[in-house]
Amino acid sequence: MADESYIQLTLEIAKRGIGKVSPNPLVGCVITKNDKIIGAGFHTKYGDDHAEISAINSSRENLEGSTFYVNLEPCSHYGQTPPCVDRIIQEKIKRVVIGTLDVNPLVSGKGVKKLKDAGIEVKVGVLEKECEELNKFFFKFINKKLPYVTLKAAITLDGKIADINSHPEWISSPESRRYVHSLRNKYDAVLIGANTAMIDDPQLTVRHVEGRNPWRIILDSKLELPTDLKIFQKNNDKRTILVISDTGSKKKRKIAKLEKLGVKILIIKKGHNQEIHLKSLLSKLVKLNITSVLVEGGSKIFTSFIKQKLVDDMIVFISPKLLGDGIPVVGSLGIESIKKTFNLKLKGFETMGSDIVAEYIL
Repeated sequence: MADESYIQLTLEIAKRGIGKVSPNPLVGCVITKNDKIIGAGFHTKYGDDHAEISAINSSRENLEGSTFYVNLEPCSHYGQTPPCVDRIIQEKIKRVVIGTLDVNPLVSGKGVKKLKDAGIEVKVGVLEKECEELNKFFFKFINKKLPYVTLKAAITLDGKIADINSHPEWISSPESRRYVHSLRNKYDAVLIGANTAMIDDPQLTVRHVEGRNPWRIILDSKLELPTDLKIFQKNNDKRTILVISDTGSKKKRKIAKLEKLGVKILIIKKGHNQEIHLKSLLSKLVKLNITSVLVEGGSKIFTSFIKQKLVDDMIVFISPKLLGDGIPVVGSLGIESIKKTFNLKLKGFETMGSDIVAEYIL
């Protein structure tokens, strides 16, 4: 039980790096000796010391004979920083307890082997599922070379995201809207379609909470959006990406104007349905070190991601309202039988203001 308690503590410490360490994983570390914590640390920012080094540097006691707890296998290769395993061996740590192995082929299993070869006792797989969940973005980024994709929707009880005229009215509670801002801090990027950008004119920032603003991605294949939208004009951090397919000669002046505003233009080919090829887009986002994408709408975008089976999970804010006619959260999926539906697995739910927030795995 002591091992589980300390690994749980590493997970809580690791979360302090949310929004700062990507594309690296979230890692926390605790060092104990004689049933007392003598050091602790976490990966604070991409490029800074790893959690293991931070924990070692935090201790004022001799670490020889101590036990080392970390939620992810320590690295054994040179990256932005030297190998953590070498420092652990140097400090004559007696025992290392690891939540889960690193999926990065540069590390996976090699850190454990090097520790064991140095005579250090190693235990792997403590709270493994919880450790994998914490770094689900990183694991998919490494394993599949694609960002983790979450659909986020605010809906009425009868499944509508807007009235029939698409008026930009709030559906969810103020508490839910603040929570969405904290969600944006967790994800590397937020993505919307051209219709949502035009109707809502959103900023897609984290202005209601502390944190970093995500990349803001807008899909506008025909380059039809006006350049005076807030998302373009308030692009002071130069983290707005416009995804287009049309690059005709008539568009060059507009592209130049957007680029002058600091907007990054990505040109992605169209798929067979004449819409932006989403998997090609996701592959290109990986090259920008974007490990996670929060898709915020609208209905057409949600439908495309689901039909192309590019969704990992879905967060739904369900408001106790009935609208009747309106814009559905998802359009036609080409399903004609209840037996062929997309079956989602409920991961968890909670109340937030007057809303129910449910998380599903696809």
